[in-house]
Amino acid sequence: MAKRTFQTLQLLPAALVILSAAIFTCVEAQPLRLTEPVVSRPLYFPPQQLPEPKNRKQNNRPGQSPHPAEITEDSKADAAPVTYSFEFSQPEFHVCHIVIEHDASGRGKIAFERLNEEASVVEPIGLSPSVLNRLMELWQSLRFLESQEVYQADKQFPHLGTMRIGMAQGARKRTAEFNWSNNASASALVTEYRRVADQAIFVFDVSVARENQPLNAPKLMDYLQSALKRNWLSDPQQLIPLLKEISTDDHLPLIARNHALRLLKKLEK
Repeated sequence: MAKRTFQTLQLLPAALVILSAAIFTCVEAQPLRLTEPVVSRPLYFPPQQLPEPKNRKQNNRPGQSPHPAEITEDSKADAAPVTYSFEFSQPEFHVCHIVIEHDASGRGKIAFERLNEEASVVEPIGLSPSVLNRLMELWQSLRFLESQEVYQADKQFPHLGTMRIGMAQGARKRTAEFNWSNNASASALVTEYRRVADQAIFVFDVSVARENQPLNAPKLMDYLQSALKRNWLSDPQQLIPLLKEISTDDHLPLIARNHALRLLKKLEK
């Protein structure tokens, strides 16, 4: 009896191993059942299949440049710096040639030539905000780069001289020439530039008189009085510091200093 019990205990571990194998095989044989079918999904979207967001958030703040990827060719052209030019020529006039060039901030230069003088004079200019605003309004009203309008009137007045106005922005450039125009904005534009030129030339002549030709100062003050009366100058308020210097400059004749002081009082009213 004891021998039989011992044999039974020896067979028990083997039976347990066989039972475990049977249970494992049964589990493997059962099909996998899920509430949803298993679908294979890619781990990333190919670049051409990336979904576009409906409302793309713009992080550019006012006044901040856009991201380079968002800059189009048109925006590049619109962002290019703009230059403006005016030219006048009449070989028989005392001041026979004038060229003005400036940027959108009003900084630039003027070159002018007098009759029977070989060399031209080149001086820097700085347009005041009021003058610059008037010029920009006239340029904008012309829509100069977009327009192909011919500003020359049917009737010619060559004795008045030839005017050329030009504008350039990036690859876009245009120049228009006329001696008389029925276009009110074009006519007002060249008139404004002539005022800029007259004022700049006066300032240059005064600087020459103060350095080398003091006896010319009284005539220059007479000219300034006439120019102020006839509205020949672009912004007389810019001349206030200069007139203050003239009124106290001992190198100039007393009559010129007193005249400058009287004109200064009129401008300061």
